[in-house]
Amino acid sequence: MTERDQLAAEYALGLLEGEELLGARGLMASDPAFAGQVAFWESRLAPLLDDIAGAQPDESLWARISAQIDAVPGGEVVSLKARVRFWQRAAAGAAIAATGAVALLVVQPQSPGLQSPGTVSPTMAQRPLVASIPIGDTPLRLGVTYLPDRQEMLVSASGLSADGVHDHELWLVPPEGELRSLGVVRPGEEARVRLDPELAGLIRDGIPMVLTREPLGGKPAGQSAGPVVAEGAFRTI
Repeated sequence: MTERDQLAAEYALGLLEGEELLGARGLMASDPAFAGQVAFWESRLAPLLDDIAGAQPDESLWARISAQIDAVPGGEVVSLKARVRFWQRAAAGAAIAATGAVALLVVQPQSPGLQSPGTVSPTMAQRPLVASIPIGDTPLRLGVTYLPDRQEMLVSASGLSADGVHDHELWLVPPEGELRSLGVVRPGEEARVRLDPELAGLIRDGIPMVLTREPLGGKPAGQSAGPVVAEGAFRTI
């Protein structure tokens, strides 16, 4: 199994987080071959869930978990999360391997140098850029994916919530000149934003971004941008 197969399978299982998830979303939107791999794994792995019966955890379970977390130092909690993540992937890997072994019985491998008509080679397509922007001291992150071939930006703010008083605006920080607005972030949503060619032409690997707090509707005309609450940078995947 190639690394792209593994990535597609883990995306289908919902195991990806952070930049891995953003990168996979970018590939899903820009690379038909990768989207096909995800569809393949979704169709093979989904039936595995049919044999799992529903279960209702005991009401005291969360109280016991909370008590144990409070009793363990913070560093150990991080370690525990890492171990949980490891076992999630190990279990998923076993399912993927088993499913893949069956698939090999019925699917002929494609020659490395050949592709189906109309398929875009990953080396030929413009590679997406991603940014995972931490929001202050919280575990929340703003996920941004830029698709150069479409001049489109995907902004995931699914973990953010509106306060009814402020909006947050995302800005590109060019090496020269003023900040360039990438739009007002919509809390709790995933938005697709079409960029004008001039602004899109400024986006490249390593270019920084900032998120500012503004009045409702974004920065008022003629005024300076509000205080910076988060910052990050685009990275090519």
